[in-house]
Amino acid sequence: MKLNDLRDNEGATHSKKRLGRGIGSGSGKTAGRGVKGQKARSGVAINGFEGGQMPLYRRLPKRGFKNIFAKDFNTVSLARVQAAVDAKKLDAKETVTVEALVKAGVIRRAKDGVRLLGDGELKAKLKFDVAGASKAAIEKVEKAGGSVKLPEQAAAE
Repeated sequence: MKLNDLRDNEGATHSKKRLGRGIGSGSGKTAGRGVKGQKARSGVAINGFEGGQMPLYRRLPKRGFKNIFAKDFNTVSLARVQAAVDAKKLDAKETVTVEALVKAGVIRRAKDGVRLLGDGELKAKLKFDVAGASKAAIEKVEKAGGSVKLPEQAAAE
């Protein structure tokens, strides 16, 4: 088989309808748009318009809000960190920070910091300096002989 022999299956593609090409084509004159009116013309934008009736999106009450101060954290599981240590991408002797995780390829970019989650097992004795951590993650790190430093603790010291 050669590249120039490749074809779609029979009936897989349809040729484009040529609209407005005479009465004999079956879609001439109004080109399948009916007669007159807004939708027969070009540039129609009537999404959500209900003919003058109050539209659904205005009948329903507003709900919720967007917290503009919310922090967007990268979440990293202990299993991912352990995999990076096993692959010799993270140095177990160094403190694990956001920069170290980016350099090791565990996360792509530092958002507002890293939050450590407790999925998986941690065998290496590591020191973490992160923005947040779950209780399970902190327990597992301390069980492995490491420590977790959080911003609240740094502010208290």
